Amino acid sequence: MGSEALSVPEILALILGRGIKGESVMMTSNKLLSRFGNLKGVANASVEELTQMRGIGPAKAAQIKAAIELSKRLEADTGEKPKPVLKSPEDVVAVMRSKLKGKKKEHFWVICLDTRNRLINWKPVSIGSLDTSIVHPREVFKEAVSSSAASVIFVHNHPSGDPEPSKEDVELTKRLVKAGEIVGIDVLDHIIVCDKSYLSLKAKSLL
Repeated sequence: MGSEALSVPEILALILGRGIKGESVMMTSNKLLSRFGNLKGVANASVEELTQMRGIGPAKAAQIKAAIELSKRLEADTGEKPKPVLKSPEDVVAVMRSKLKGKKKEHFWVICLDTRNRLINWKPVSIGSLDTSIVHPREVFKEAVSSSAASVIFVHNHPSGDPEPSKEDVELTKRLVKAGEIVGIDVLDHIIVCDKSYLSLKAKSLL
């Protein structure tokens, strides 16, 4: 018989472990449910309220609260939201603008995607004016490789508010595209984000 066949009092009895003199653990379990109305009432009770019950000391109260907390975390884990799909510059800007808005220096990020363009993770790579000494392919693709990414999108901001790419932006992008080809990770785009505008190097045929 599996645990799914057990009644609520029986499961509580297993958590409590043993009863007290003159009272079995099942009796304690049933009294606990009766005192607080139902399982939800037990879950909402404080440690202090639980220990007011005969047979429930601080250790048993802590066991009950720990089991309930574990159940809550399991429910939250199984209800995890699906990761966003990034298929357009607008999708990327929607998730990145808040991270870059108001920054006084240039921040370069790599976004790692799976084969369906779903977000795996995103990481800042460098802070400062973009050039080959600050943004190195080794550091950029180290993150992508460790994340088992199928493709990447690069994003950085222009504090000036002008999204037009500099010569250095274009040169760096081409260098990173070549590096991606070597390691087998596609570079889908490089997007420059400002507080009120953005520019896709792919859309400008600069990739």
